[in-house]
Amino acid sequence: MDKVNIAQKFSRISEYWKPYIAAELNGQHVKLDKLKGEFVFHHHANEDEMFLVVKGRFRMEFRDRQVWIEEGEFIVVPRGVEHKPVAEEECWLLLFEPASTLNTGNVENEMTLHELDRV
Repeated sequence: MDKVNIAQKFSRISEYWKPYIAAELNGQHVKLDKLKGEFVFHHHANEDEMFLVVKGRFRMEFRDRQVWIEEGEFIVVPRGVEHKPVAEEECWLLLFEPASTLNTGNVENEMTLHELDRV
């Protein structure tokens, strides 16, 4: 039951699009990730995802629209909804999702991470 200093954890992250596990609860992972540039369109068949902006901002693209998520805001992407995060500048993101969630969902490519490190 140790407290977590989010800024301290983010200071240890140097790569973009590489989420780290910061905590676990009830079969869920709290993940920290730094974004910059574009990810890939993908969806998660069985999991919802919550994206909370700690620092910066990013754009969540959907096939029919896009939504800017600003610092201090979050968005929940329901399972099955195709989405692509895009960050024009560095963005610090906290994700809350089931432990089984693969970062690229239904897409398998060079950005896919099957095992995540802890921070």
